[in-house]
Amino acid sequence: MADFAQLGISQEILDALADMGFEEPSPIQAACIPLVLDGRDVIGQAQTGTGKTAAFGIPIVERVTPAPHVQAIVLTPTRELAIQVAEEIGRIAKYKRGVRALPIYGGQSIEHQIRAMKKGVQIVIGTPGRVLDHLRRKTLRLDEVRFFVLDEADEMLDMGFIDDIEAILRLVPKDRQTLLFSATMPPEIRRLALQYMNRPETVAISRGTVAAPTVTQVYYRALESQKLDVLCRILDAEEVERGILFCRTKKGAAELAQALQTRGYSADALHGDLNQSQRNKVMDAFRSGELELLVATDVAARGIDVENVTHVINYDIPQDPESYVHRIGRTGRAGKTGMAITLVTPREMKQLQHIERVVKVSIEPREVPTVSELGDRQIQYWTAQLTAQLEKKDLDLYRAFVQQWVDDGGDLADLAAAALKLAFGPGEAEDEEYNFGDTGARDGMVRFFLNVGRSAGLGPREVADVIAEQAGIPARAIGRIDLFESFAFVEVPADVAPFVYEALRNARINGRRVNVEPAKPREGRTGENGARKTGKKGKRAQAPVG
Repeated sequence: MADFAQLGISQEILDALADMGFEEPSPIQAACIPLVLDGRDVIGQAQTGTGKTAAFGIPIVERVTPAPHVQAIVLTPTRELAIQVAEEIGRIAKYKRGVRALPIYGGQSIEHQIRAMKKGVQIVIGTPGRVLDHLRRKTLRLDEVRFFVLDEADEMLDMGFIDDIEAILRLVPKDRQTLLFSATMPPEIRRLALQYMNRPETVAISRGTVAAPTVTQVYYRALESQKLDVLCRILDAEEVERGILFCRTKKGAAELAQALQTRGYSADALHGDLNQSQRNKVMDAFRSGELELLVATDVAARGIDVENVTHVINYDIPQDPESYVHRIGRTGRAGKTGMAITLVTPREMKQLQHIERVVKVSIEPREVPTVSELGDRQIQYWTAQLTAQLEKKDLDLYRAFVQQWVDDGGDLADLAAAALKLAFGPGEAEDEEYNFGDTGARDGMVRFFLNVGRSAGLGPREVADVIAEQAGIPARAIGRIDLFESFAFVEVPADVAPFVYEALRNARINGRRVNVEPAKPREGRTGENGARKTGKKGKRAQAPVG
């Protein structure tokens, strides 16, 4: 604890930090704690998982007194985060007698919160709406507040809390310290800082620091129609002990959790439509290990801090690099290893490449495990599913079909194998959107026409390297390349053809904008002016033959 002691922290708090397992301050703690203890306003730009709660919690607990009035208020965007911040501050204050922290949020009895505040509370952590409720009822007074903290400020902005925040800020004494923490700094947050903060010091934790080196980052390609099957194969291959799966929408999270439950996985959803009792039940099950997979939206998961998360899986790719860093920061903590997995559809390849550029990380592509590679685990799953159906005994309709099959001379083993493949096999049907038809390629390949050739300064090697980089496939996987003066034909494996198609549409090669279309074989010789193009995705486009 020598490093914490050098920050000017009392022995009471040092003892509490030792109980919590803190050994040395994180970068944001080392930067923020001295500034707050020195009375400065602070802007902290950092994501969850960097230790920012302790960065403001430690100096606030150090400075508040046992006097029975509210001296610090922390605003958070969600009930879950309010509870977690209150719990951590409570642990920090463990040995400081007479200092109590109380979370206040919607969904819990306001009368219960009023009774708790009457007993004397020094630090209140709350959601903006419930804090305003108490202010209107005059059950919360802010005239003695010395510390005002905005936690996850950008998230509160996204959730429409900006007016509530400003209404609360106007009721807090002007000689307070204001601390603002945000993963990103949109213009409205900067305006808040300029208007309500006093010459704040900015502490920014770089993305490189946030994206822990203990997190292995990989991605798998998947067509939209095959994502669930791909996910299940990954879950089986990885043997996920405790994982958080991220979806873009509440509906998507609920549907994915239901689909996983149907397939026998221990999964449940966390999203904004759950009431507080339901949220608590899901989170308690996840923390205790009773629940292996938590399916969540970004908003619902904001502020969740659960130990020993082995995997973070982006079922839907994050909408921006900051969200990606925020998500993967939930695993690989405290020196432990973790894995961040992202499923990428063809049209999302460019978004993945954008994330790699901004975060300055190379995300490793991996091949989806085949059913045969999953071996015993897959067989155990099939056996369990079939046993469960046999126990239900509601099979009369299917028995009649099977009997008819046998009476017609069909082989029973063949029928069972076909039924297993239909029920559990990989989703092999192509999306209609990517039905390229007969492109004149070899078996298992798709042939594309590109409107760039030697005149763009390209040789076959350059064409292969550009496609490999843009589509995220190995250059060695690319087949025959026929290069002409102003166009080219390229063969690629059928399973990655949609990714090549989406990655190259409107890409630039040596400054030239690329048009890519599936080739259509025709009679006659190839000519540069022989193209008949439809340009409509999902249809068999006409292009010159080579």
